[in-house]
Formats: sequence, C-alpha cells, structure tokens
Amino acid sequence: MKKNIKKKERAYKMISDRKLEHLLLCAHCDVEYKNKSTGFSDIELIHKSLPEVSKEKIDISTTILGKQLDIPLIISAITGGHPSSLIINRELAKAAEKLNIGMGVGSQRAGVENPQLVSTFTVVRENAPNSFIIGNIGAPQIEYAQKAADMMDADALAVHLNPLQESIQPEGDVDATGYIDSISKIKESVEIPLIIKETGAGISMEDALSLENAGADAIDVAGAGGTSWAAVETYRAKDKKLGELFWDWGIPTAVSTVEVCESVNIPVISSGGIRTGLDAAKALALGADAVGIALPLLKASYKGHRAVISKIEQFVEELKAAMFLVGAENINELKKSNLIIKGQTKEWLNERGFNTKKYARRIQSER
Repeated sequence: MKKNIKKKERAYKMISDRKLEHLLLCAHCDVEYKNKSTGFSDIELIHKSLPEVSKEKIDISTTILGKQLDIPLIISAITGGHPSSLIINRELAKAAEKLNIGMGVGSQRAGVENPQLVSTFTVVRENAPNSFIIGNIGAPQIEYAQKAADMMDADALAVHLNPLQESIQPEGDVDATGYIDSISKIKESVEIPLIIKETGAGISMEDALSLENAGADAIDVAGAGGTSWAAVETYRAKDKKLGELFWDWGIPTAVSTVEVCESVNIPVISSGGIRTGLDAAKALALGADAVGIALPLLKASYKGHRAVISKIEQFVEELKAAMFLVGAENINELKKSNLIIKGQTKEWLNERGFNTKKYARRIQSER
C-alpha cells in the first residue's frame, strides 16, 4: 500500500514539475516556429477607400456555443497543475472577466488526480464568474471528463490533441489508437459542449470531418506558426535531434482555418500564432467564429491582469482598424469581406482542392 502511494506521489510530482518547465520555457526561451509561418502574411484583405462605416460604431461582439463575447477572443489553454500557475490563471481570469472574453485552462489531469492542485484551476472561475470558461482533458481521459467539467463549472470542455508534442516529449504517450471512439464517449458523458483542439500543429479537412462526426460541437484548429510544442519538448529532451527535426512540423494556421471552416458546420476557433488584431481579422474573414491567443498573454500575465488587459485593448484597436478599412460593421460582415490568398498558402490550398479565387469577390450583404 505504501509503495503504491509513493508511486502515485512521484507521478503527481512529475506531471506538476513538467507543467512548471513548460511555463518557464515558454516565458523565457525561443519556442516559436523557425521557418514556418502562420500563413496570415499570405492573406490580403481588400482595402475599401469608401468603407461607409463609422469606426466608433463597429461591433466586434460574437456568440459561440450560446455564450456572447464582447470580443471574438479566447485566452487559449495555457496552464494549471503547478502551484505557480495559480497566479497566472488568476491574472488571466481577471482580464477575461473584465473584458467579457473566453478563457481556457491547461490539461486538468493533474487537478483531477491530485486534489492539492485543484485550486490552480478553480481560481479561474472564482475570478471570472460570468466568463466563458473552457475546461481541458486529453483524448484518452474519458473518466476525467465530468470531473474536469465540474471542477471548473465549465461552459465547455476542450479535448486536446497533441501527437506532435507526445512524439518529442521524453515521457510522451505515443499510442493514439481509439481517439475517435474516446471522443464520442466523452461527448456522451458530459452535458456541456465539446471543443476539440489541437496544440499547435493544426487540423486538416479530413480530421475535422471525423471530429464533427464523433460529436464535436466546435473545433479549435491551433495551427502551426506560433508556439511549437516540438520546440518546447526539445529543450527538455536529452537527445535533441528528433525535436529539432520536427520543430517546424504542422499545418499553418491560415491553411488549417480554411480547411476546417470549409469542411464542417460547427463553430471554428482559429488559434496558433495569432499576434495582432490584423491577424485576427484575417482569420475571421476566412471563416473563423473566434480566435485564440496564448503566448503573448502568458508573458503579459507575469506583469498582472492590467498588462493583459492592455495587450487585449491594443488587439481590439487593431481589429477595429482592419474592419473599418474593409467596411465591416460587425463580425458577420467581416466574414463576407473580400480577400486575396497568395503565396504558399494559396499553393497549399489549391493542391488540397480548395478554390481560393472565390474569396476575392464574395458578394457583400446589403446593410
């Protein structure tokens, strides 16, 4: 009995320590893609010299999974599961509540298995009682689903997919058999909406369709071009050759956004390397319902929630400026705005069978 208890304690400590390592590496090391971009530089919104809108009256609110957000932004899953992450989640939650945006947490496995770490997650709902909060578990963790949702009083539950990270992680789980079946069972076991999200390597058209068929209520593409979790795990690995080889692996965020938006009839969140309001405007114009940001807000959180709010307010100004310049009074109109897809993003999408020309002359709705 004592041996089993000690074994569990060692496992809990390993998970918790790994969470801290991830935080420190993301905050202090170069963990972004080197030679692969998000693809948003290949997206050109068509300028309107006669926008016929007032920038002051632009409405950037949106509704996702029944929850209204004042800004089409979700603080992507970042952390939880180590004592030091409590402060980060608290500051992020305060910002989310103040601005009425969404917020996700990192994998709740540590909190479900170790009651001492529950507060690193519950601090979010305590500081954001009215916000759209997203819980988080891994695809195989069927038995954790309801516990994770209850712990957060979550509005939705994210199931994360991270085969790239697991492939590079020294203690990674590389048995991904049965994930689709597991997702279907998780869907049956919880009453709140299910969001399936990648962790930085993107989601293809084929996988998006499989996820929708498995019961996903929304998909977060979490594409390549921002934080590379292969990079994060490379720093942790003794033998760095594998991680360095796959550092830039994945589907660029702009590409994944198009592939998923054109394939499914459920809400889509575009995340992965979105750094500005202009990036967000392009993602929304490609069809996303909201965008997610992680790394820049993690770094801001170390300075407190006011720094996070300031970062997001700058993002809002950039988004509104882009909408003004294409003559979009709201998010729905932005989704109908004309744009050009060029470069490697166009090449990728054309090779995959997507018609990129149709974005250039979309019919705008009458106001």
